Amino acid sequence: MKAIQIQSIGGPEVLKLVDLPIPEPGPGQVLIRVEAVGVNFIEIYFRKGTYKATLPLVPGSEAAGTIEELGPGVTGFKAGDMVASVGVLGSYAEYALVPAAQLIKVPSRLTPEQAAAAMLQGMTAHYLAYSTYPLKAGDTALVHAGAGGVGLLLTQMASRLGARVITTVSTPEKAELSREAGAKDVILYTQQDFETEVKRLTGGKGVDVVYDSVGKTTFDKSLNCLRPRGLFALFGASSGPVPLFDLIQLSSKGSLFITRPTLWHYVATRSELEWRAGKVLDWAVTGELKLRTEFMYPLAQAAQAQIDMESRRTTGKILLEP
Repeated sequence: MKAIQIQSIGGPEVLKLVDLPIPEPGPGQVLIRVEAVGVNFIEIYFRKGTYKATLPLVPGSEAAGTIEELGPGVTGFKAGDMVASVGVLGSYAEYALVPAAQLIKVPSRLTPEQAAAAMLQGMTAHYLAYSTYPLKAGDTALVHAGAGGVGLLLTQMASRLGARVITTVSTPEKAELSREAGAKDVILYTQQDFETEVKRLTGGKGVDVVYDSVGKTTFDKSLNCLRPRGLFALFGASSGPVPLFDLIQLSSKGSLFITRPTLWHYVATRSELEWRAGKVLDWAVTGELKLRTEFMYPLAQAAQAQIDMESRRTTGKILLEP
């Protein structure tokens, strides 16, 4: 099978297209024929060595595809089922193994591309809006990278819950996408100071919650955008790790809360995984959740996909197609 493999850490050039044997499912595992791969920043972190992994490595964890073979002890699935997961072992490949406990059946009205686009970013948006800081009508949220994959989905969910959403984006084109997703106010951070704008838009009160996947370049000012006892949810670091931080600042800025959540702790049980994935996929079927999947690359162009993601040339979900 064709697969993308990393043999040493480095730039996009270390993503090599190679031939590997098709893996065999062990106990509790399922072999899927991968039809759509979700590209995420975590693969860039592994490629650069920010996150440690044993090399050589086939990156990726999010994919949708068709079941080819069941391993010993697997029940509830059969060959031919369309499935999706964020627990795929090396999804940058034509075939991959998935623990059955991490698999979700895909509704028949969704394509593999839609399912792969919805899973990780959709469930991330879901836990942020429904669990990390459960939004309600009248709340105000600041969402950074408002035209990104999570940003667009989170804005839709937050707006449906009745919250006022303020987003930051880099271009007028992205601003329009953010408004279409339900953002009440959009700040062009390339032209405006987002801290100043947030304070103006909230009459100096600040927002209830900041959802930040950017990290280093937004961290300090984001804290200043919060109301007293507001919550800062740092769920990514696309611009790099945040600087060293003295917790006493949380007191001086208004007894703030800060958390560094990750999806895995919000789908730790089978029931929670089924709840979040079920909601996201059902909303995608009904059109309540609109997915952007226009950025699709052949598997061999995985390096270009990551380059475009890092340079913020894309909006919505980036997919690879084996």
